[in-house]
Amino acid sequence: MSNELNQMDELFDRLFPILRSITGEGVRQTIRILQEYIPVKMEAVPTGTQVFDWEIPREWIIREAWIKDSKGNEIINISNSNLHVVNYSEAIDAKIPLEELKQHVYTVPHLPNAIPYVISYYKERWGFCMSQAQLDSLEEDEYHVYIDSEKIDGELNFAQVVLPGKSKKEVLISSYICHPSMANNELSGPIVATFLYNRLKKWENREFTYRFVFHPETIGSIAYLAQYGQYLKDNIHSGIVLTCLGGVDQPLSYKMSRNQQAPLNHLIEHLVNREKRNMTVRPFTPLYGSDERQYCSPGFNLPVGQFSRMIYGQYPGYHNSLDTKDSMTIEALLKSVDEIEEILKLQELNGYYRNLKPFGEPKLSKYDLYPDLNAPGVWGKSNNTIIDNRQHLNQVLMLLNYSDGEQTLVDIASNLQYPLVDFEASIVKLKEVGLLEGPFFDKRSLSQ
Repeated sequence: MSNELNQMDELFDRLFPILRSITGEGVRQTIRILQEYIPVKMEAVPTGTQVFDWEIPREWIIREAWIKDSKGNEIINISNSNLHVVNYSEAIDAKIPLEELKQHVYTVPHLPNAIPYVISYYKERWGFCMSQAQLDSLEEDEYHVYIDSEKIDGELNFAQVVLPGKSKKEVLISSYICHPSMANNELSGPIVATFLYNRLKKWENREFTYRFVFHPETIGSIAYLAQYGQYLKDNIHSGIVLTCLGGVDQPLSYKMSRNQQAPLNHLIEHLVNREKRNMTVRPFTPLYGSDERQYCSPGFNLPVGQFSRMIYGQYPGYHNSLDTKDSMTIEALLKSVDEIEEILKLQELNGYYRNLKPFGEPKLSKYDLYPDLNAPGVWGKSNNTIIDNRQHLNQVLMLLNYSDGEQTLVDIASNLQYPLVDFEASIVKLKEVGLLEGPFFDKRSLSQ
């Protein structure tokens, strides 16, 4: 097992047992652990703060929760599974008959051995969760139900860190940290984001500035946008939400941004349709998903898409206790890091370029970019030595002709049947000999 894989496995094991919610010590503990891996800074929004149409709720504290029968036998205990209590449950200390208990117990009937994940953030209620099999096994009796919880004026926490690049234009990488003890649906996103940060930190020349954000889902992204939304509107180039990135033998899947001009939309479509990458593409929809729904809300319409692999709602363990490390695999997370890093590298190439000698074709042979003999024996060469069926030369000619500030590299590459990554060597060479400059990520910068 590689060192990186071991570190991911260790981080998973540290984060999985934490009882997280949208507020509280579980979120803060999660951030403090992440701070051992990347330099995220924790921030806070006080209870009662108005964030657009929402209000930051009171902070939930849960100390103990259990059910016992009349003989004192323990039926369930939150110490055995964080999912046994309804998240944000009110306190209760009562003895009730089975019929009444069943009104406050949640199960997944079609998955008789699974404990569901149930939340009630904004409606006061108390409740427990257990497997359908366990509920069916309960006999008529008087049951002692006990939840020691309270809600206090506190805060909602999130964390972020920025990796600077040549450009002030930013790429947003966002994930959530609010679900208790679920693997694919909770931990896959922040773990992939954490190790992606450390990959990008090693890049010698970053074109973009990268902003990594970790917050509770929905209310967290709304609170974040209330503080940083205008800044993102002014500076974002593209963004991705990371969620549900585990899954054996599942291809990486991209949910399109609502913003039709999102650079990643065009890049991913090229990779899937032209290069036939083993990826799937989903249309944008506000009907389900994650925080991309907030980033893409009409008031912001940010160019933010979403990456998943074992997609929410499409696997048996979604929002229940079957969502474990074994069902997800750490190897799948490492594969997600590898593939997303490659896509971000391609995005760094995919700008506008400018031909510095646009009046006629430059005399390419003097730059060792064209054969100095025209004869049947050299027709497959890109210069006097490179025998590549003219691929390098074809890329050079296409780049020089279409580097007019009107077309991105994806647009240029679509006219040839070569992988986008292959253009990098031609771009580097043309820049070395002073024939090309770029990439530019804003047409306005070309006129400056």
